[in-house]
Amino acid sequence: MGTLTVSAKLIPFPWAAVGVAAYTEKAELVFDETAKGTTLQLDGTTITEEEEIVHALAKLHGLSDDSSKSPAFFALAKSLATVTAVPDIVAALDSIDDHLTYRTFLVGHEITVADWMLWGALKAHARIVGLLKNNNQPHLLRWFSHLESLDGIQAALVSFTAAKTVKARSNQKTAAGFALGLANAEDGKVVTRFPPEPSGYLHIGHAKAALLNQYFAKMYHGKLIIRFDDTNPSKERTEFEETILEDLHLMDVHGDVVTHTSDHFDTLYDLALKLIKEGKAYTDDTEQAQMRVERGEGIASAHRDDSVEANLKHFAEMTAGTTEGLRWCLRAKVSVDNPNKAMRDPVIYRCNVLPHHRTGDKWKVYPTYDFACPAVDSIEGVTHALRTNEYRDRNPQYHWMTEALGIRQVNIWDFSRLNFIYTLLSKRKLHWFVDQGLVRGWDDPRFPTVRGIRRRGLTVEALSQFMLTQGPSQAAVSLEWDSIWALNKKIIDPLAPRHWAIVTEKMVPVTITGGPTSPEVKVLPKHKKNADIGEKKTVYTSAILVEQEDALSFEDQEELTLMDWGNAIVRSKTTNSAGVITAILMELHLDGDFRKTKKKITWLSQSTSTHPLTPVVLLDYDYLITKKKLEENDNVADFVTPVTEFRETALADANVSDLKKGDIMQFERKGYFVFDGVVNGNLEFIKIPDGKAASLASKAGVPAAAASATPKAESAPPVTKMYQVEKVYGDDVNAAGGTTMYKVDNVYKA
Repeated sequence: MGTLTVSAKLIPFPWAAVGVAAYTEKAELVFDETAKGTTLQLDGTTITEEEEIVHALAKLHGLSDDSSKSPAFFALAKSLATVTAVPDIVAALDSIDDHLTYRTFLVGHEITVADWMLWGALKAHARIVGLLKNNNQPHLLRWFSHLESLDGIQAALVSFTAAKTVKARSNQKTAAGFALGLANAEDGKVVTRFPPEPSGYLHIGHAKAALLNQYFAKMYHGKLIIRFDDTNPSKERTEFEETILEDLHLMDVHGDVVTHTSDHFDTLYDLALKLIKEGKAYTDDTEQAQMRVERGEGIASAHRDDSVEANLKHFAEMTAGTTEGLRWCLRAKVSVDNPNKAMRDPVIYRCNVLPHHRTGDKWKVYPTYDFACPAVDSIEGVTHALRTNEYRDRNPQYHWMTEALGIRQVNIWDFSRLNFIYTLLSKRKLHWFVDQGLVRGWDDPRFPTVRGIRRRGLTVEALSQFMLTQGPSQAAVSLEWDSIWALNKKIIDPLAPRHWAIVTEKMVPVTITGGPTSPEVKVLPKHKKNADIGEKKTVYTSAILVEQEDALSFEDQEELTLMDWGNAIVRSKTTNSAGVITAILMELHLDGDFRKTKKKITWLSQSTSTHPLTPVVLLDYDYLITKKKLEENDNVADFVTPVTEFRETALADANVSDLKKGDIMQFERKGYFVFDGVVNGNLEFIKIPDGKAASLASKAGVPAAAASATPKAESAPPVTKMYQVEKVYGDDVNAAGGTTMYKVDNVYKA
């Protein structure tokens, strides 16, 4: 085995050499900050050129590098270091993205030297890494992320991070993106946990936490715990646990073990007694509102200095659930006036006489999240607790609990909470929409729940890539939906079969002169650029259907293209008294050049008994609220979008009958859709946003200003869209006197 010596300060950093060394395991990686370059010691030979190092290690491992296509990628890798203009960089990235659209690796069906050379060049170029985070090259991002996720590479990344200076490490805190790492992480020993409360459905905010926890567990070959934080019998039910596990499955998140906080109720109770006996906790019967005031003003509770005996007596009453006990709670004796109000004697146990869905009537006292979370994290062996930074003020409290209890400390890694415009993540507010019948349930496509966004057509791959590129960002902002949907589009576009649909309202029958006298069926690819998607049957006849909107755009004698058929010339149109086109006559002109026509039209052969069309419903949705971000005091009922579901009936080609629920496809010229099932004999398809502004803009109209209650006088001036200005010379002006301005006629004649 060789030794590869590098300095973490090298610019550009030799990522290709490090990548091959880590992947092949043919060289030990040594970080030496005094090193002036990159050096490979191998079998008594010293190699200092990065490309030579890569080839030497590849040869030792048997890694392929002899493809005829490899030199082109070697040349591209070298050239990237000199490319600085963003348009040139984007052009190069787009070219690689196109190449990887239907390929897993650059050359062949396995990783080659070409992959590592190009990956290293991209990784070493800070601007390129920044552009990749925009998710505009999904196939390149998939390939890049896959190489980076390999076991040896992750270990190398961790070593690289550790070798950086303290200043460099601190700068990483504000950057979202690749090479996420955990402090004090040991390969094979990392344990993360995702602790949902079993009181509702997971939403897109939970998705970020779940995916990050799984990412780190896999990255360090560790373990992911799915722990249900079931400490409040008033809100929790067994069925919510089942739905949460189903939601995680929908995201392809799978824990190594499923636990419950209630598994540790006995231990937690003993730990609470320990705090009381050591004078670190006390019982308190202060009214909740008064306690809130005292904590806010830094006033000590009247019971803060009660004796241990009195506290144990009251806690016993709480445990028994007596009338006296129900008046009390248990508080940690942390601080009265700490500037961080989360440290002002938080409540750690309270009474609840309702039966618990797992433990029944055994307990009448339950730990709060602030107490149970750090304790159970330590008990279950969690090494790294991932929390949104809204809990940052509670981090000192978390550490106080573990120190006061004398149990193992846990590392905290925080990240920003995920918020989107026009989107509610509050369970209470989402519940209101369900209760009001404004949505059909928690899986409604308008909901930000995992079930809702998956039903809307968001793929697991897009969700995962988006969350990981957010990474450890600390910025608390409301994100637009465009990035995640644009990423989703690039993922589904190469795989979505193409079909056609014609909206039934005012659809127009067209007679084709020169068309087949009897129906002809041709087999065509479902996707012109991806034959692997399969084939479909297309029916050709002299009687077809087009949409009214298209028909209105046709000019007499205009030549247009009937997609997947050829050109045709519009010979005549029949229009009724309302201006609606009721029939069209076209003449087939297959010798015409489709490149010269302005219009490419989708169409369908008219339905017959032998070749019927399929009735479908096309669904589109608007945001549930009309305000981008609701403030704390806003009443959600004041901002409800009046109409949020839009339905169109249509006829589709019969091939759509083969689709399964959840399949994603494209109705050409209409957009991407996900098949939602059959309702009343119609196949229903939900439109998937594509990230473009038009598909994401709120469809709610701006309410018109209320009309004035005062009757309008006859002499009132005419309504005008011009802005109003004050009179410069007042009311008393002699129009004829003392002016050198030329005279013009009155534009608005009396």
